[in-house]
Amino acid sequence: MKIATIVGARPQIIKAAALSRTIQSFFAHQIEEVIIHTGQHYDENMSEIFFAELHIPAPNYNLNCRTETESSQIKMITKIQDVLKKESPDAVIVFGDTTSTLAGSLAATALQIPLVHIEAGLRSFNPAMPEELNRYKSDHLATLLFAPTDTAIRNLQNEGIANDSGNSKKQFVFRCGDIMYDNTLFFWSLAQEKMSIFDNYCIDKQNFILATVHRNFNTDNINRLEEILTALIDISNEIQVVLPLHPRTQKAMENNLSSEFKNRIANSQNLRIINPLSFLEITCLESFARLIITDSGGVQKEAFFFKKNAVILRPETEWTEIVDCGAARLSDANRDQIMADTHYYLNSVANTFPNLFGDGYTAKFICQKLIDFFA
Repeated sequence: MKIATIVGARPQIIKAAALSRTIQSFFAHQIEEVIIHTGQHYDENMSEIFFAELHIPAPNYNLNCRTETESSQIKMITKIQDVLKKESPDAVIVFGDTTSTLAGSLAATALQIPLVHIEAGLRSFNPAMPEELNRYKSDHLATLLFAPTDTAIRNLQNEGIANDSGNSKKQFVFRCGDIMYDNTLFFWSLAQEKMSIFDNYCIDKQNFILATVHRNFNTDNINRLEEILTALIDISNEIQVVLPLHPRTQKAMENNLSSEFKNRIANSQNLRIINPLSFLEITCLESFARLIITDSGGVQKEAFFFKKNAVILRPETEWTEIVDCGAARLSDANRDQIMADTHYYLNSVANTFPNLFGDGYTAKFICQKLIDFFA
């Protein structure tokens, strides 16, 4: 069978690595993969470098579509459709909840090509998040839905999307585990080769917090951004904080922060603001950090994989299980809450990290189900 894999943003490229690697290793004679890169992320450190570092084949197509405007999103859908007409795949694979996810879903549906959504069923129940709309629509358009957790399965059932026995709309849901856990297990040994990052950026390997901030509702709201940065500055007075700077965050800081606030950051010597990092470099830092502060859905899980607590800079999360078991706390963009939750984890005894995300063979499970279904 032939599948068309749609990627375009950092999280999808990483998830696609696990699927491509599994196809090459176990299913090369049964599955042909065509990779379509929409070009949604344009910064080299946030996109192209991942293909080389994660051993993903170079994309068969790069559509060079940015998504700053509605017209560019429509252009992305049209370009994906053009490729799908040419390639005639048996199925289209989309990951997660980005603009590229929804564009791929709409393009496949318009051409009546079966859609496969990996990481289905996640819900923040915050309709103001663009990601929530992207994942919801993709789920309701998909033929095969691969849900990572029991909570994701329940979310789909509550919306009338059935289990692996299907429903009247011929939709089939499978509990598969998390494909990112596959990557964490596989790439951990490669991440060990990135130990030079500690010397390069003067990071205290034994005692630091890793922070990431990139979501637009944090970066584009000056009050939220200042609350988060104030917390990081104050925390850095007690323990080193390492903040790899996402291009969106860097732009927001340059354009919106006052000169006085910028000086506060510059004078915070223990707040290490560094360039965007590769996946392996981030993986290396995650595995050594005492605590992780983030607004990223993916980094929340990666923290859990490495048995690290997380302070989440959002009022809600799609990964409710890690909050329910006590491994993470929702601090939102509130300086006092961020400080309190950080102190709680730095001073608390070790938390338990139950097996929530499968056995590390999610990609293999997905490939076998694709073969079984389309055979």
